Amino acid sequence: MTDAPVDLCVIGAGAAGLAAGIFAAERNPRLTVELLDGAKTIGAKILVSGGGRCNVTHDVVTPDDFFGTRHLVRNVLAAFPVEDTVAWFASLGVELKREETGKLFPVTDKARTVLNALSARARDLGVVLRTGHRVVAITTRDRCNVAGTGQSARFVIRHEQGETCARRVVLATGGRSLPRTGSDGSGYGLARALGHRVTPIVPALVALVLDERCFHKGLSGLSHEVEVETVVEGRSVDRRTGSLLWTHFGISGPVVMDASRFWCLARERGEAVELYGNFLPGRTTEQAREWFLTQAAKSPRRSLVKLLMEVFPERCAEAFCLYVASDPQQASAQVPRSIRDRLLSTLIRFQFPVLRDRGWNFAEVTAGGIPLEEVNFRTMESRLVPGLHLVGEVLDCDGRIGGFNFQWAWATGRLAGRAAAVTPGVGNSEAGRNGEQGKRVAGE
Repeated sequence: MTDAPVDLCVIGAGAAGLAAGIFAAERNPRLTVELLDGAKTIGAKILVSGGGRCNVTHDVVTPDDFFGTRHLVRNVLAAFPVEDTVAWFASLGVELKREETGKLFPVTDKARTVLNALSARARDLGVVLRTGHRVVAITTRDRCNVAGTGQSARFVIRHEQGETCARRVVLATGGRSLPRTGSDGSGYGLARALGHRVTPIVPALVALVLDERCFHKGLSGLSHEVEVETVVEGRSVDRRTGSLLWTHFGISGPVVMDASRFWCLARERGEAVELYGNFLPGRTTEQAREWFLTQAAKSPRRSLVKLLMEVFPERCAEAFCLYVASDPQQASAQVPRSIRDRLLSTLIRFQFPVLRDRGWNFAEVTAGGIPLEEVNFRTMESRLVPGLHLVGEVLDCDGRIGGFNFQWAWATGRLAGRAAAVTPGVGNSEAGRNGEQGKRVAGE
C-alpha cells in the first residue's frame, strides 16, 4: 500500500536541498518533509568543496558575482544576505572565519563540520532522509488519491524504491558537474518532462587543456597574476585578472576557472573562441615597451630573464624567452629591437592553445539550466507547474569561484522551503496530525 502523501518532498539532499528541507520544517513544525537522494550517503559535493574545507560563502556577495538574469539574481540574493547566512550557520553550531581572499570557511577547516551540522538540524526537525532513492520521474495530477489513505497529493514521484506522493516538490538535483558526487544532470530531464525549458549546459569553473606542444608542462605548479580575455567570434566577451596556475595538462587557477564558462559556452554553440593572456596585467604594449626600456637603461648588463623575473617566476620568464627565440641570458640592453617587440607582444597578448576543457568530472559547477524567468523569485516556485519549486544549480545561474555558488544554494533553498511551508493546506497531513509519525531519518 502506498504511504500517506507527504507535505513536501525535496529531491536531492545537497546544499540547496538540505537548506530547503530545514527552512521548511523550521517554518512549519507540523510539516511532513522527506528528502530523497540517489546516493547511499549524502553531501559528497559539500565534502569535496574547497579542498575538503567547504567554502561556505564569501564575505561580500553581489549580483555581479553571478551569471544569470541580473535583476532576478539580485532579488534572490537580497532575501538571504551573507550576514544572515553567517548567523544561520552560527545557529547550527558552525562558526565561520574569513580568509584573505574574502572566502568564508568553518573554523575547523573541515567540510564534514558543515555537513554534520546540516544533517543534525534536519534530523532534529524530524525531516525524513531517504538515501538510495534515485528519482526517475515526476508526474502531476490535479488530485492524486492515494489508495487506502483518503488523502490527496499533487505529485507522484517515482524512484528506485517505488513511489512517493507529495503535495509540494522542491527540485534540488544539482547540475552535471562532479557526477561522481551524484549530480548527473538527471534533474534537467525531470524538469523538461514537466514543461520547463533547459538552456544549453556546459562545465564551468573548470580547468582547460592546452596543446601538448605548448610549454606548460615545464611550468607545472607555478602560479602568478595574469589578465585573461575571452574572444568569441572576434568580440571580447570577458576580461578578468587573477591567479593563473600552470599544470601538466594546461592551465587552471581562479582566473582561468572563472573564464572557462565563456570558452565552454562558445564551443558548445560552435562559435570561434580564443583565450588570450596578458602577463603584464594592466599594461598596454606601449606601456610594456616603456617599462622594458626603463629597466634596461637602469641595469644594461642585467640578463633578459632577470629583468622579466620582476613580473613572474624564473621558469616562466625563461619559457617565454625561448618561445620567441631569444637568449634568456642576453644582456637586456643588447636585445635586438625585433626580438624585444616580439617578446613584449607575446607577453601582452599570448594566445593559449586551448584544446578542450577538462570535462564534467573536474568542473565545479554547471553553466546553463532552467531559465530564471520560469521561476517566481520570491518563492522559487515554478511559473509553469504550481507546487513545484526549483533551487540551486539546476537553475540557469552560476557564480564565480569563491563560495558564491554555495550562497546561491542557501538562498534559493531558504526561499523555496519557507514558501512551501506556508502554503494553505500544507502541514495538515495524517502524519502531521499524529505528531511524530514520519519524523525520522531513514536510509542512513
